[in-house]
Amino acid sequence: MSGQWSDLTPRLGSAVVMVAVGFGAIWIGGLVFNILVALACGAMVWELSRMIDASSTDKALQMGLMTAAMLLICAYISPFYILPFLLAPALAGAARMPRMQGVYLGFAFVIALAGISLISVRGNLGFGWILWLICVVVVTDVAGYFAGKMLGGPKLWPRVSPKKTWSGTLAGWVGAAIVGALFSTLPGAGTALIVISVLMSMTSQAGDIAESAIKRRTGVKDSSALIPGHGGVLDRFDGMLGAALFVLLAAALFGFPAGLV
Repeated sequence: MSGQWSDLTPRLGSAVVMVAVGFGAIWIGGLVFNILVALACGAMVWELSRMIDASSTDKALQMGLMTAAMLLICAYISPFYILPFLLAPALAGAARMPRMQGVYLGFAFVIALAGISLISVRGNLGFGWILWLICVVVVTDVAGYFAGKMLGGPKLWPRVSPKKTWSGTLAGWVGAAIVGALFSTLPGAGTALIVISVLMSMTSQAGDIAESAIKRRTGVKDSSALIPGHGGVLDRFDGMLGAALFVLLAAALFGFPAGLV
């Protein structure tokens, strides 16, 4: 396989492994799911640290481990106390960064917030709601990938993310709307979930673009090489960050989904 589809085979192979591991953890829930989320967020902070300061691998590892540990603590304490634990790794890492301290602080904190959002959705709302969130992100990404490859057309924001097209962006929204319709029978959801899914798709794409902007600024192609065909954990789950943050804010501001916070 060559040309524009040359990356499809390694992407599919890695995707199969990620789906198997991820679905198993989602199905089991509890400590298994919480550990997987904590490790993924820790890996993303590790990658973020290395992108900004490639000279200090020890510091990056420390920040990643600290993020994972704080998320696991937050999963089992009252929500009233979690903010200092979520902020601690971001503040500690930013204080040690030689440059881009604000970028590190903001993005590391978003990673921690997204992690606790995913843990809360699975723990408080159950299997159906976390599956909806993940399906919206995955379908947005997959529909955008294939539509962008096959249809092409005008670029969405070539200066920041040169591969993303308007056709792929719109396809992601359509795919998210379909997912929302399929999951509209979830408790307390209704047809409003279609609109919510499209809005969450947009925030997922925003997360992707935000990570692309950091990579452009730091001069790296991929956040790491941990996942064949996908780059790093941050490359693969940047959209999940935007979506998880959207759900957390929507629940806090508008009470939807009900019961999350």
